[in-house]
Amino acid sequence: MEFEIRPVRAEDHQAVLALSPRLTIGAPPWRDPARFAAAARGWIETSLASAEDAGHAVFVAVRGGRVAGVVSVAEREHFTGDRDAYVGELVTGAAVEGRGAGRALMAAAQHWAAQRGLYRITLETGAANERARRFYASLGYEEEEIRLSKPVDPAGVTGRERRA
Repeated sequence: MEFEIRPVRAEDHQAVLALSPRLTIGAPPWRDPARFAAAARGWIETSLASAEDAGHAVFVAVRGGRVAGVVSVAEREHFTGDRDAYVGELVTGAAVEGRGAGRALMAAAQHWAAQRGLYRITLETGAANERARRFYASLGYEEEEIRLSKPVDPAGVTGRERRA
């Protein structure tokens, strides 16, 4: 399947926002689904609002005149001081999943990074999003950091322990 990859346009915004629910795939079951979906939409809105800013870009994959996917990329400083390209969101429509849109969008992000002299692209994805993790591994991405989470029962803490 062939896709046209181009910078996002204002007329693409609604179609891009419609893809945001797919960013909830692989969300941890302990996270509130409605709040997770709202956050995902917010990520897309923020990326669209900064698409024209220096050091930011948003690309869409278009097929048959319709937006089939989106990737946002921005320059970001790693805690080591290195400047990296950071992929904030990559999402494709369900109808084109596994058909090359994501790969083409990531190639556009990589090209964007290379044009800016950046040597590394970083991104985050859900630990339970196995398909995305396999996809990124197939593109040469390696795990760099892992976030761990554990529930806490505040009801089981006495008043004295809470003040500590």
